[in-house]
Amino acid sequence: MQKKRAVVTLVAALIVSACSGGTDTAPTTTTRNTSQTSSPATSSAPNGTNPLPEVPAPVLEWKDCGENLQCATMPAPLDYRRPEETAGGAQISVVRHVALSSKKRIGSLLVNPGGPGFPGTYLARAARAIYGSELLQAFDIVGFDPRGTGDSVPAVDCVSDYDPYFAVDADTETPEGLKASLESAAEFEAACEAGLGSSLDFITTEDTARDMDLLRRALGEETISYLGFSYGSELGAAWVSMFPDTVRAAVFDGASDPNASAMQSLVDQARGFERALNSFLEHCRTACGFPEGSDPGAKFDEIFAAIAANRYPTVEGRPDLSLSIAYTGVFAALYSTRDWPRLDSALAAADAGNGAAFLELYDDYYQRRPDGTYANDLEAFIAITCIEGGGPYTVEEVTEYDDEMLAVAPRLYPSFLGNIGCIPWADHARQSPATIGTDATTILVIGTTNDPATPIESTKKMADALKRAVLLTVESDGHTAYVRNACARKVVGKYLVELEPPDPGTVCD
Repeated sequence: MQKKRAVVTLVAALIVSACSGGTDTAPTTTTRNTSQTSSPATSSAPNGTNPLPEVPAPVLEWKDCGENLQCATMPAPLDYRRPEETAGGAQISVVRHVALSSKKRIGSLLVNPGGPGFPGTYLARAARAIYGSELLQAFDIVGFDPRGTGDSVPAVDCVSDYDPYFAVDADTETPEGLKASLESAAEFEAACEAGLGSSLDFITTEDTARDMDLLRRALGEETISYLGFSYGSELGAAWVSMFPDTVRAAVFDGASDPNASAMQSLVDQARGFERALNSFLEHCRTACGFPEGSDPGAKFDEIFAAIAANRYPTVEGRPDLSLSIAYTGVFAALYSTRDWPRLDSALAAADAGNGAAFLELYDDYYQRRPDGTYANDLEAFIAITCIEGGGPYTVEEVTEYDDEMLAVAPRLYPSFLGNIGCIPWADHARQSPATIGTDATTILVIGTTNDPATPIESTKKMADALKRAVLLTVESDGHTAYVRNACARKVVGKYLVELEPPDPGTVCD
């Protein structure tokens, strides 16, 4: 197969690993490192190092905001190294679903959907649709929008129209194409910086982990439980490493390798998505309409070759179908088997010269609303990932893994090449020693065998990296397990309520 350079102009394959419909190349579990002035030691130091000034626990003013729901805003320092000077510079939106049984109530359960960049208050608002009855009765389900996301302050907000950055195919193989792509990426970064200014440096995983501990204290909990999906596992790993004595229990559902470089993480995701695509194509031998024969893979290749050679219309006023839109649609549909029929329909429509169905998947991925506006989740994802995810920050770093990418993802590799979107963010890069390996209580780590965004191999590496962890393997397609697998829900419920992890080697069918 002839190698072909990148497809996406801005970020060619930053895949969101969030639990909610989207998707995150997840950054490694590292935290940013900035210069510090001396300050008194407190419990807010990761692993007892880098002592920071003490931050008093804020008082949360709860207001009813729905059935069994309470809402509040938690003030936090913008910069935990200068808490007095930056007090209230961050405002964290919090929603809790109050435990249904006062007699069975254990405490609070913090939840995070992933990203990085996805707001988490909806995980509390929709609690009755998401969690089992044992969790609803035993815990106040507490969701929060991490700084940079949702209704919290600061919030990342860069551009109003995604199409010029994400819908256009790039040619980073030629000097002219590379120059244009770098200029587009720099324009996007400049827009993010203009919107946030100096606050851009304080939306990292470390800052959010500190917000979690501040929230724990504001809730009046000596120890607290946690359930994190996808990147929420990396946030959780940072949190339990920084504050091990405050952890009652923690579940990491869909974790990635905490020690992989940014580009190695991308290779791992390419392998995971390719495997998920192959699972879809095998399913389509008997259950899809687009193949028109017994070889869905060959038909898939034919359709994408035609997309590359033609300009199929989508909807009036929107871009024609590009490879960037089409690949994004594939990724969006591979997160859950419930979207496989949509991918089947999009391939059939493209085969007939119509790109509207792929555009719909693309819009869902980027969370485009009916009025043409966007949620800021993907903007926050890019900002956080590029600031602390380790780059890549040079063209040489980008191209170093081309051959490996081709080897692990022969169908999807064009969308993973030319990942130049983080290069303009090099001046904001923050990285410090990995916050992994903790003496906190036993952590339950869950991996799904055909998870495209956080492949099972990477999840196993997270479990191995933690000092005390039990891996639950779920034999299934799709990203994360708790919300779609009854066995996993039962195991998680027993662990969080009774503090009884599964036996090592436990597998859910």
